This record gives sequence, C-alpha cells and structure tokens, in this order.
Amino acid sequence: MKAAPLHIEINGEPREVEAGATVGSLVRTLALPPERLAVELNREVVRRARWEATALADGDKIEVVHFVGGG
Repeated sequence: MKAAPLHIEINGEPREVEAGATVGSLVRTLALPPERLAVELNREVVRRARWEATALADGDKIEVVHFVGGG
C-alpha cells in the first residue's frame, strides 16, 4: 500500500509531495539549480549539506529563494 502524499506549502502555494520526500528531493523535483538556492523550512534555514537528510512532514512550510546574478 502506498503512503499518503504530504501536503506542504512552497512559497505560499499548496503542493503535494511523496511521503519520505526530503529537501533535496524537493529541489530536484522543482528542477531548480541547487547552487543558487536558499531553502527555509518552517522559518529555519536548511544548510545545503543537510538537504538530503532533512525529511519533509505534512504541513511543512518551505520558502525557496533563487539568487540571480547580474549587474
């Protein structure tokens, strides 16, 4: 039996992800360049080194900030 999806919020938008998802798998799903991202989980910044080990839970609120270079 497949686990129920998690209901999370990304940048204020509701979204479903697979049970067992991590910050790292979420970044891959969003197809964003990880080297230019900052991720906040429930108002706490998650260091890139911890993305794969940081599991998501139902009701989590994630903010993803994409840095853009230029001048």
